[in-house]
Amino acid sequence: MKTLYLVRHAKSSWKDEHLSDIDRPLNSRGKRDAPFMGKLLYKKGIDPDVLISSPARRARATAFAFAEALDYPKNRIKINPMVYEASVPDLFQVIEHWHDDLDAVMLFGHNFSYTEFANLYAKSPIDNVPTTGVVAIEFKVNRWKDVSAENGRIVFFEYPKKYL
Repeated sequence: MKTLYLVRHAKSSWKDEHLSDIDRPLNSRGKRDAPFMGKLLYKKGIDPDVLISSPARRARATAFAFAEALDYPKNRIKINPMVYEASVPDLFQVIEHWHDDLDAVMLFGHNFSYTEFANLYAKSPIDNVPTTGVVAIEFKVNRWKDVSAENGRIVFFEYPKKYL
């Protein structure tokens, strides 16, 4: 069994219009929500083998906040450039290259691909994975390269507005 935690980055700031998209930081709500959601997952007993992030500043900041809440060493967070602006096929390509000794991976990235990816496994459609939303998907496979739209199921879908 393999488990993927799709984490959409926390709310980012649009305050500085001169920043490129990849360099946008978290805003105050994002700085509040990321630690909150990390702690929520910690209370659920979530213990990922690895945290992998898009190189976008807002995704990395979200990953760092989750790492702190999950007691995961920040220096072990992996950055994967393919996650930034990834389509659903791109996400499958990223996943299929993971080592099979990893059973639980937390992937920090972006919409719209996260919502589209989650809907491959949803019993009822998810309109939107909101900022700092987490979709946990279990796959009945032993190898990441065997992950497909047919062999997974959503275990939970959490987001800050359910609680705050």
